[in-house]
Amino acid sequence: MPTSRKKSHKRVVQPGARKKIGGRAKIADALKVLLRDKEFQAITTAKIASTSGVSEALIYRYFGDKRGLLHQVLGDFLSDYLDWLESELETTKGTVKKLRMIIHSHLHLFETNRVLAKILLLEVRSYPGYFDSESYKQVQRYSGMIMDILREGVSNGSIKKNISLKAIRQAMLGGIEHSCLPKIVFKQSYSPDKMADELCLILFCGILKQK
Repeated sequence: MPTSRKKSHKRVVQPGARKKIGGRAKIADALKVLLRDKEFQAITTAKIASTSGVSEALIYRYFGDKRGLLHQVLGDFLSDYLDWLESELETTKGTVKKLRMIIHSHLHLFETNRVLAKILLLEVRSYPGYFDSESYKQVQRYSGMIMDILREGVSNGSIKKNISLKAIRQAMLGGIEHSCLPKIVFKQSYSPDKMADELCLILFCGILKQK
C-alpha cells in the first residue's frame, strides 16, 4: 500500500496552552525547566521550590510528591496534545493519511519537545505507579485512537483482515519510539519527515520484494 510524503504537513502545535494560575503552574513549569538539563532523580523538591519561587510544602500539598508532579505534568501535556490530534484527524480523510499523520506528529513532537520525550521514554515507565496514573490513562486513550483508525481501515478495505490490529499498533508505536530513542538519549537532532517516510514505507509496504 503506497504512501506519499506530504509537501506541507501541518506542524504540531505545542500543547500546554491550558491556563494554569498560581503555585501549581509555577511548580509544573519549574520541573519542565529543570528536566532540560538534569535527570529526574537528580532533581530535588527543594530545587523545584527554589526555581518556582514557591514553598517546598506546596509541592506536597498539590501533587503528593515529586513523582506525582511528574505524572501531572505529563498527563496535562498528553491531554492537550491528544485533544489537538483528535481535531486534526476529524478533517483528515483516508486510513493511510490518518496513520501517517499520527506517526509524523508523534515524531515531530518528540523532536521539538525533548522534555516530554525524556519523561515518557526514560522516566515514568520504570515506576509501577505509572500504570495507575492519569498520564497512563492518556496513553491508553492514544492507543485507542490508533485502534479505531485501524478498524476503520479494515472496514473500508485499506487493511487486510487477517492481520492482528494490536500487532500493527505495537509495531507502529514501537517503530516510532525505537527510531527516535537513540536521538533522544544522545541529544541528537533528526528529521521527522524522513523518519516518518521510512517507517511508513515499512509499515504500509512491508519488507519483502514483490515478485
